[in-house]
Amino acid sequence: MMKKSIKNIVLGFLVLPLVLGAAFAAYPDKPIKMLVGYAPGSSTDIVGRMVANELSIALKQSVIVENRGGAAGSLAADAVAKSVPDGYTVLFAQNGLAINVAANPRLPFNGQKDLLPVVGVAATPHILIVSNGSKAKNVAELIAMLKADPGKLSFGSSGIGNSDHMAGELFLATTATQAIHIPYKGGSPAATDLVGGQIDFYFAGMPVGLPLYKGDKVRALAVTGKNRFSGAPEVVTMQEAGVKGYEMALWQGMFVPAGTPPAIMSTLSSTILKILDTPEMKERFVKAGVQIAPMNTQQFTDLYNSDIARWKVVIEKAKIKLD
Repeated sequence: MMKKSIKNIVLGFLVLPLVLGAAFAAYPDKPIKMLVGYAPGSSTDIVGRMVANELSIALKQSVIVENRGGAAGSLAADAVAKSVPDGYTVLFAQNGLAINVAANPRLPFNGQKDLLPVVGVAATPHILIVSNGSKAKNVAELIAMLKADPGKLSFGSSGIGNSDHMAGELFLATTATQAIHIPYKGGSPAATDLVGGQIDFYFAGMPVGLPLYKGDKVRALAVTGKNRFSGAPEVVTMQEAGVKGYEMALWQGMFVPAGTPPAIMSTLSSTILKILDTPEMKERFVKAGVQIAPMNTQQFTDLYNSDIARWKVVIEKAKIKLD
């Protein structure tokens, strides 16, 4: 009887790796939930849904996008950080995550321990837009208006601590000007109020701002990247407009909770990188006003960590308050 029990235990140890291997090989064998911490129609939501759609096709499994806005994307990040690390709950985030981690030590999760970067997808400049009725025809005129009436003009964002908010705060700090920050629950409502003249300027995400500019619904003053944006090469950079040293891009990519098996992370990363390398996806990104920037896990991890370090310095130096 004892020999039979020992034999069964030995067989169990031999079979267990095969069973686990077979189970893992089936990944994904059920729908994947992708949380986006921003409202439908926001820049990150638009890019996330593009990726989710193609990922569903490539993996032959549904990738369901769930918008969980609030706290500058931190609600979604917290939910993913505390989820089961099995590859079935992922986060599609932007550099607002790095900004929050840099600025808020009281987050309910550790942004560098509880979340793991998987793959970078895009790195797109913001586009500074004003309404067609604005007196500002260029960046210099906007700065002059801000200096003429300190703290009177307003700018919008998709939420406190988000990338578009920080683009605006960095602009004010760099130009030694003041303005009222009006946070919204997403990029689309901010853009809607900009068009209607309820706010004075907005550093919009490109997927939100570019169509408005192309449709002659707003005036574009500059882009925030080091170089001009290929989708609107006639629009100058902030540095060309006279704001020396100003450079910022909105990156977006996928994260998973810590403890997710490396093999699952590899599957997600390699699949998405292949998707991004297709002519069809490149064309869709261009049409959406997104600058594609494929980054493997190590490259994206390096960017994430360096961005956190960068924003810690900027926030402290510029005395930017995110509360």
